[in-house]
Amino acid sequence: MAETFLSIQNVRKAFGATTVVQDFNLDVERGEFVSFLGPSGCGKTTMLRIVAGFEEPSAGMVMVGGKDVTNLKPNQRDIGMVFQAYALFPNLTVAQNIGFGLKVAGVPRAESDARVAEMLSIIKLPEFGSRYPYQLSGGQQQRVALARALAPRPKLLLLDEPLSALDAKVRVSLREEIRGIQKKLGITTIFVTHDQEEALSMSDRIVVMYGGKAEQVGTPFEIYNKPATRFVASFVGTLNILEGTVSDPASGTVRVNGSEIALKRKLDGKAAGDEISLALRPEAISVGDHPGRDASIAGEISDVSFLGSVIRVRVGVGKNAVSLDTFNSPATPPPVVGETANITFAASDLLVLQ
Repeated sequence: MAETFLSIQNVRKAFGATTVVQDFNLDVERGEFVSFLGPSGCGKTTMLRIVAGFEEPSAGMVMVGGKDVTNLKPNQRDIGMVFQAYALFPNLTVAQNIGFGLKVAGVPRAESDARVAEMLSIIKLPEFGSRYPYQLSGGQQQRVALARALAPRPKLLLLDEPLSALDAKVRVSLREEIRGIQKKLGITTIFVTHDQEEALSMSDRIVVMYGGKAEQVGTPFEIYNKPATRFVASFVGTLNILEGTVSDPASGTVRVNGSEIALKRKLDGKAAGDEISLALRPEAISVGDHPGRDASIAGEISDVSFLGSVIRVRVGVGKNAVSLDTFNSPATPPPVVGETANITFAASDLLVLQ
């Protein structure tokens, strides 16, 4: 059985009359990489600051390694933290920045030098120890900030949107490096981001937050393919929404733009004639017949965008507009705006939104 290392129990945080985190519960296993994902103002950074000790919860408890740390100061929690701003000391070299926490902790010079050298090797900057922060790129500075957080060998690593200030190409490269280092060291990590791609690509599990609550906790596969709420479905990935009506709730039959679709599962709590919202991922849709896709809806091509290897197609389906991507094939011309088309998909891929 996996060991729970970080336990957040019934945490609530209010600033005056405004509650920004409510009834938050989460158990994180030792060595697990968990992302807090959500839009601005959802409470994810506040929750991270509560774990770090920079904010005191209005209610609830935070436990690390079986120890209640709720009322401990940040420097008593044995954590490392990396912020969006690099916050490196401009008058110290890279090596001195990395070793700063070790010096404060009174680690002997020889041991500190060895640890700094190890960190420089891990972040792939072994020759940069004598440089100053202004001589580094943004990505290099963030790697140094990560090394500084890891040098004291904390039990828990907290990352507060550390990649958001970097350009897209550097972000992709650095997120792979961060995940690689985290796996190598086996350190339990909480990562805050508003970028769904970062969360999906880096995490063992994702906590999708909205309105101060954890809307859903699950693996990237579960969050993307089996969203528990309408917000999760719409926030994570691109989603097509189809509005229809229930024909037979017992058999799960619905009608969308004149087409009957059998979902092959009961629609509990629904009655014939009720309106229903259905979601469909773009990759689940084809124009025309496709093996394994047992449902179809008639529509009209409303827009075609050529993007090189991919052609993005929008199809008007009654009051709905459906987007899908098809691969470019030189032998097959793209659809033409205005022509009628059937979009096909597997009925089992339709998500019923609550």
